[in-house]
Amino acid sequence: MKSGMNKKALARICADEIEKATNIVLLSGAGMSTSAGIPDFRGPNGIYRRQLGINPEKIFDIDYFHENPRFFYDFHREFLKTLKTIKPTYAHKFFATLEKNGKLKGVITQNIDSLHQMAGNKNVLEIHGGIWKSYCIRCKKTWNYEESIALTFSQDVPHCDQCGGVIKPDIVFFGEMVKYLEESQRLVKESDLLFVVGSSLVVTPAALLPGLAKGKIVIVNKGEINKLYLPRSGDILHVEEEIDEFFKSVNKFLGYKLP
Repeated sequence: MKSGMNKKALARICADEIEKATNIVLLSGAGMSTSAGIPDFRGPNGIYRRQLGINPEKIFDIDYFHENPRFFYDFHREFLKTLKTIKPTYAHKFFATLEKNGKLKGVITQNIDSLHQMAGNKNVLEIHGGIWKSYCIRCKKTWNYEESIALTFSQDVPHCDQCGGVIKPDIVFFGEMVKYLEESQRLVKESDLLFVVGSSLVVTPAALLPGLAKGKIVIVNKGEINKLYLPRSGDILHVEEEIDEFFKSVNKFLGYKLP
């Protein structure tokens, strides 16, 4: 794994790899959205751990949701309020521009904030689900985003008007199966350049995906990463820089016009 070069040299290498590549794929994690104002759920300075002193995994634990859904909804309402104020970051716009220019073939994201779609990406696989739909855990009736928002803010715990079951956003909780796994695996296998941005590669099965890459891997993450699942013989570049600032440096070599 290569690292340790200065930012300009790293940016030059990334720009060269982007110019050579024809099938780029992005795997994004929570770190890509923190500069947009989305709380970091797992980091030591994450809003839930820092301000409330609780283990954030408990919020998204499916067994605990069944036991006490109000606990989740107290946090979910605050998260939805945050989403109303945020905009895609420079990095989100950069990768949307790569897709527009035919370089990026798909985004695999662990995030549920839909910032990739807001930036303009079309082929986005939200493997941990999203907030744009909710469903009854009993009868499976569904509600769209506007309906879900109204229910969330009008009831402590939204319940189905058809059967009385608890309504749950279409977010993948711990203990549930991720979405689009086969499609994600295929994207990574077919890529000639894989970016891993803002992910510490701890949570599986997302952390397993880079192990399928046959081309170069560029990891951009401020902080430690889990190297356990990375290919041992792969061509991997690890960039420990601020994400938005780094991709601004990369684009100085590429010259793309971002929206």
